[in-house]
Amino acid sequence: MASSGLLQIIPKIRKTYPKFHRWNGRVFFALGLSGAVTGLYLTWGAGIRFSDIGALGVTLNGVLILVAIFFAWKTAVKKQFVQHQRWAVHAFILVNGVWTFRLFLMGWYLVNQGQNGNNNNLDGPMDLTISFACYLLPMLFAELIFWAKRSKTENVKWLAAMTTSIAAVITLIGVIAAAMMMWGPRLSMVFSTIF
Repeated sequence: MASSGLLQIIPKIRKTYPKFHRWNGRVFFALGLSGAVTGLYLTWGAGIRFSDIGALGVTLNGVLILVAIFFAWKTAVKKQFVQHQRWAVHAFILVNGVWTFRLFLMGWYLVNQGQNGNNNNLDGPMDLTISFACYLLPMLFAELIFWAKRSKTENVKWLAAMTTSIAAVITLIGVIAAAMMMWGPRLSMVFSTIF
């Protein structure tokens, strides 16, 4: 699903292979809807959550995925491609919200050398902050970039460039932290079992 979404945001692919873009977009939307509905069911229907308050961030994420995909699809059908792109970018960010949550959380642990405002139920003050920030912050950055694209003011373009650079550094810290704390130990365990 992540690969499908990434292929959607590459301008050269969109322009050179419009038919692929349309079909791949349908696949991405279908997978995104499936993930959102499944996640909401698991959280509230099956009760697979650490705490009610800790599940609020992921619940809003799931609801916003449904909204963003609906409007991305609707604007594409109406050939309102500027609005479609905006909704599709937000859908991409929202669908990847759980992945971003892991990056933000692991990055927070790395910077603080452990939990600080976190607990095992994921409802500590920083857990709650990260559970909303993991998609609202990237959506804010996306809106800043859209604003900079429309703006003729150089200061706005510089602000967007600086903010995007800061976001890239935050993401890099999260990726390094997740690789060290989550993926590395699991891969090491698998390889030690195999070899």
